[in-house]
Amino acid sequence: MVVSGPAGVGKGTIVKLACQKAQGNIHLSVSATTRNPRPIDKEGVTYHFITKKEFRSMIEQNEVLEWAEYVGNYYGTPRKPVEDALKKGQDVILEIEVQGAMQIKKNFPDAVLTFVAPPSREELERRLRDRGTETEEQIVSRLQTAEEELSRINEYDYIVVNDTIEKASEDLLTILRAEKLKQKFE
Repeated sequence: MVVSGPAGVGKGTIVKLACQKAQGNIHLSVSATTRNPRPIDKEGVTYHFITKKEFRSMIEQNEVLEWAEYVGNYYGTPRKPVEDALKKGQDVILEIEVQGAMQIKKNFPDAVLTFVAPPSREELERRLRDRGTETEEQIVSRLQTAEEELSRINEYDYIVVNDTIEKASEDLLTILRAEKLKQKFE
């Protein structure tokens, strides 16, 4: 499952709670990024923080399933941990940007794409400002990017509106359960 949505919408919190509720039955892919860590970030948990040179090498070696440049930094999904989890029969969630989601959709047509949307644009801006982690220029850039991302919402299989973290995380788990019940025709 791919989970995307604008910065500040609460993707990480929703996915984290869904994984806790699933009690270890979901493998959460940890993306690699070239952005600087925030005070709340933990290496190997929120992201793998690497240099742009290291990231470019991963691209050249086909070690990422998808990658995107977002607000001046690279983000991508390391291939090996995802493939290992799938071989073990685990559900895998990739929390990634829209650019990366479209790469996954193209290369892995069976992937389930879920877009996390804010209850309103005003609420999204409030959440971004309340984080207190970005400059005014970065907030404006993220809001502009959010508009572009929201315009692609119809390219996703499911939409989860993040009114409350509890409901949104339960919605993600419901989608996973529904997908397992789908009949696949060959």
